[in-house]
Amino acid sequence: MTVIWAILILGALGLLFGILLAIAGKVFAVEVDPKEEAVLAACAGANCGACGYPGCAGYAAAVAKGEAPTNACVPGGDEAAKKIAEIMGVSAGAGEKYYAFVRCSGTCGHTKQKFDYEGLDSCIAAARLGGGSGANVCSFGCMGYGDCVAACPFDAMHIVDGIAQVDRSKCVGCMKCAEACPKNLIEKVPATSTDIVACRSTDKGPVVMKYCDKGCIGCQKCVRECPADAISMDGFLAVIDQTKCVNCGHCSDICPRHCIVDIR
Repeated sequence: MTVIWAILILGALGLLFGILLAIAGKVFAVEVDPKEEAVLAACAGANCGACGYPGCAGYAAAVAKGEAPTNACVPGGDEAAKKIAEIMGVSAGAGEKYYAFVRCSGTCGHTKQKFDYEGLDSCIAAARLGGGSGANVCSFGCMGYGDCVAACPFDAMHIVDGIAQVDRSKCVGCMKCAEACPKNLIEKVPATSTDIVACRSTDKGPVVMKYCDKGCIGCQKCVRECPADAISMDGFLAVIDQTKCVNCGHCSDICPRHCIVDIR
């Protein structure tokens, strides 16, 4: 009988607390804007943060308050933008698409290493060795240990021939990979961009030639021959102004180091 009474008392207490919690849930419930819930449902649900807000819920709340554009859901693309615009009763603006790009051409066979690294497969861990460059002689290049690969929620990053490369068919431009890269090698580029300098080294040409046969040496040939005056020099590194670039591809054709790549 003692056991039976114990079970009955526990059951009654459980029922009582359940009723109290249900009442408290209704009394203290926070009202949510129906538009916010609808916008959240229209989002891709990736919680990637590419919109600039802390996840899909944060973006939905900002849209419902009129504080965020309706086309900022990068993974959702134009389809999500149209749905969100309908919910908010505004016209859908086509958002410009962006992709991640790894600005390094130092694949295996094109760059040199100082030593054989056998530690943890992590760029951050490797960067703590060799003066911040890991095993690479180049202190600017990709180390290829895959921190960006692990960070990408869309399986768009892969290590190919020793460096990270982006699969544009899967990339949505969320830039989680860039946040994970300790070398700041990964940049967001417009989908309309075709010619990009795949190098970040600011060393002088003779120095670059000692450790990488694809690094920019600052010869300025691209600067002189660009028909749109879209290329300038940042020290010894060529930089393309994508707002001026006409995508003619001439710079990538004439680059003697082949570090300006045509990504069409």
